[in-house]
Amino acid sequence: MATVRVDSWIWAVRLAKTRSAATAACKAGHVRVNGERAKPAQSIGVGDEVRVRLADERILVVRGLLVKRVSASVAADNYTDLTPPKPPRVEVPVTVERDRGSGRPTKRDRRDLERLRGR
Repeated sequence: MATVRVDSWIWAVRLAKTRSAATAACKAGHVRVNGERAKPAQSIGVGDEVRVRLADERILVVRGLLVKRVSASVAADNYTDLTPPKPPRVEVPVTVERDRGSGRPTKRDRRDLERLRGR
């Protein structure tokens, strides 16, 4: 076996939950093989670069060909992940503002405010 369908491979290495979801991603243009938009039945081989944009964009190099879905640890052995790491998340402190003239906070409002402030 020198090649395998791209939608089948995406499903087998657990990038898509179902085979039909992998096919739909290909049809929608969310899958690129070696920089070109891929159709679901396009063949891929070892060494091809696959870019998949489902929840986030993943850049993978094919190291092994799979037709059947396997465990996550075995699936990870069949590709090299070249995806750059996400930038660190900057936490912004939450400011609590009440509408002017809304009166005194109720007991529930006060508890919600304290929960937001971390008390």
